Amino acid sequence: MLFPKQMSEVELIVPSKDLVAVTRALSGYGVFHQVDSANLGLEGLAQNTWSEKAGAFSALERRIQTIMQIVGLAEEYPARPGMDTMVDLDATRPVVDRIDDDVKGVSDQLSGEKKRLELLESQLRQLEPIAEVNVEVGALNKSPFMHSILGIVPSANITRLRTSLLRVPHVFFTLREDPQKPVVWILGPKSNFDVLERAAKSAYLNPLSLPEEFNGTPEQITAMLRKEIETSKQKIAALEADLAKKGASYKSELEKLLWDVHISRVMADAIVRFGQLRHTYVVVGWVPTEDLGDLTARLKEASREILIETMETSRSGHHANIPVALTNNKWLKPIQELVTTFGRPSYGELDPTLLIALTFPILYGAMFGDLGQGLILILVGILAHNRIFMKGLQGLGLLLVYCGFFASIFGYLYGSIFGFEGHLIEEYLHFHFEPTWMSPLENILTILGLAIDAGIVILFFGYLLGLFNNIRSRDWAHFWFGHTGIVALIFYFSFLWILDGLLGDTPIAPKVAAAISELPLPFSSLVLVFGGLVMFSGFFRNMVEGHTLIEGKGFSGFAMFLVQSFMDLFETTISMLSNTLSFVRVGAFAVAHGGLSLAIFSLAGEEPGLRFWITILIGNIFIIGFEGLIVYIQTMRLHYYEILGKFFHGGGMQFEPLKLNPSQEEAKP
Repeated sequence: MLFPKQMSEVELIVPSKDLVAVTRALSGYGVFHQVDSANLGLEGLAQNTWSEKAGAFSALERRIQTIMQIVGLAEEYPARPGMDTMVDLDATRPVVDRIDDDVKGVSDQLSGEKKRLELLESQLRQLEPIAEVNVEVGALNKSPFMHSILGIVPSANITRLRTSLLRVPHVFFTLREDPQKPVVWILGPKSNFDVLERAAKSAYLNPLSLPEEFNGTPEQITAMLRKEIETSKQKIAALEADLAKKGASYKSELEKLLWDVHISRVMADAIVRFGQLRHTYVVVGWVPTEDLGDLTARLKEASREILIETMETSRSGHHANIPVALTNNKWLKPIQELVTTFGRPSYGELDPTLLIALTFPILYGAMFGDLGQGLILILVGILAHNRIFMKGLQGLGLLLVYCGFFASIFGYLYGSIFGFEGHLIEEYLHFHFEPTWMSPLENILTILGLAIDAGIVILFFGYLLGLFNNIRSRDWAHFWFGHTGIVALIFYFSFLWILDGLLGDTPIAPKVAAAISELPLPFSSLVLVFGGLVMFSGFFRNMVEGHTLIEGKGFSGFAMFLVQSFMDLFETTISMLSNTLSFVRVGAFAVAHGGLSLAIFSLAGEEPGLRFWITILIGNIFIIGFEGLIVYIQTMRLHYYEILGKFFHGGGMQFEPLKLNPSQEEAKP
């Protein structure tokens, strides 16, 4: 739970005769992360044969998926799929061809009819604006000597259009009077075609194209088009029903074909990455140690002659090439997604999911403390998680529940329920509800100081976790001189003495800093000594790691080194100050939450009538939606910039096991 799963490296020598059976065992249970070992094999041993098979299986799988899409079937696998071996391409293709040919005829008819319907509807839309005009369409389209333009023009451009046509002979008709967009018909000699068209474009005339195959007035043609459209829709419905019947009849067969071809494609893709020898194959990969015994037993069942070599890997040191399999826990999944968005833990690194599962909801609740609104968040989270309401938030459903729970707890401590606080509760809700801790609005400076105190404690904990991770990775240079190393930790300890001197006489002075200042320690000397060590930390890191101590030569190189060292000290000091004071936002948002509620009450007025309660209802919806989102962003920012940055490096490789069923979990079924 606190660390990624222990991994073991596996190397296999597989006899050629057992290749498919072993591949099936490796890919059927979602526990084997394959490493490309093709470079370990011999060249020119028909490796391309498996590449061709993998390509053929992939193309066949896409064909089956297309057929299922055409007949309206979801891409599902059989309830009890068989997973014995790869299918024969030569035997499977004719089956797919037969179904495809049967479906394609109806599908092509349906596609053609839909295009025809689209054309008819487009023609109807063109004619509807002039449906009441009593003019023969043929007269507009079939004149051998006259050029005709029919269209809709903005009424403001009518004058411009008439002016543009003054120098050419023409006839201008307004077929439909409209205050905004009248329908006009322009008729002129064919010889003036270009002038007529330019004038129409300059007036932003939208031309109406009329169907040449119809004769009669627009009203008559419109009636015929509507009849044709109705007939076309009936044909489409009949063809869709025919496809649905075919889908129902082929459902089980297509699902089995999809599954068989899918597993064949997955196994062929895996074999392409095996190293091929003359009579054997070399397979390399990673397996969670807890699953190693079960996988080994399955491999020996698949091949009696297989050679298996395993090596458990220590979590200490650097292991950038080892995939990281996180513990799957559905209750922590939304928190885990927050962490992996920032970065995936490296193999030996502490997984901060459990820590964030505590700090994220608590900080959120402290900023959004309201008993009633917190309960609403819990309800919304439960409904979203179960896909009853706001299905798009399903992934965040449990996180909303956790944040809502702590918002309710802090609402109880703050004495706030749906924005009602103090005397407002007794006046409008008619029951007594006192803060069991404090009201942020009545103790503004106190809660700001407590927020800074909480931040100091969290930052200290982050420094300690950073040291812990450096010990595990044996990164001694950063353990001593890193930005969260021993030197930086002691400097931050001394820095709090300075912070207490700056804020000691103010109401927001953090009590933790005051307690540290009272310790009998020579803080002035500690600040100077460890400030100097922080300043030259890059020099000492290079010394421990065996790198060049100072880049550049001569006086200019040394001067640049001093400037860079001073900037390191300045950046570290500013970072410590900003990280510490950044937590004041926790108290500030708690105060702002109460202030926003008071603003809603100011809008509602004092009389508890219908208008009052509607305003309160809308105000609470606004606070839960808008401020709830803002607080979520601020809580995430605190974790990404202030908390995780102190100890979490990330950069781990994702564990991507071979698996036949795409719905398998990351570790094991």
